[in-house]
Amino acid sequence: MFAIIETGGKQYKVEKGTTFHVEKLDVKEGSTVKLDKVLLVSDGEKTDIGTPIVAGAEVTAKAVEHGRGDKIVVFKMKAKKRYQKTQGHRQDYTLLEVTEIKQSGSKATKATKEEATEEKKPAVKKTTKKKED
Repeated sequence: MFAIIETGGKQYKVEKGTTFHVEKLDVKEGSTVKLDKVLLVSDGEKTDIGTPIVAGAEVTAKAVEHGRGDKIVVFKMKAKKRYQKTQGHRQDYTLLEVTEIKQSGSKATKATKEEATEEKKPAVKKTTKKKED
């Protein structure tokens, strides 16, 4: 069984027991995290695809550790102007280990379902008549 989830603006394909890095989450090490933005869930026979999120599906993970990624060097230079700037960046992350993938029902819901059900009035086309002299 696998799922595709979204967290931190990125999408991850996860299975039970896998570990992966996500943008830093505000949780303590060793605590559990419930990720409810599940875009797809498949158990081999049945696949639920959300529009955009699968209703009732949930991925439970354990926060293993917090850390910082490798340093990335940002170098800017303008030719013939004697301008050089070096800057570094290290991204914070949380290491998660998937403990459970819950697939509940096969109904997919739209995030904007309420907006779609509202009655919309048809647009009124305004016309102007030319004056004849």
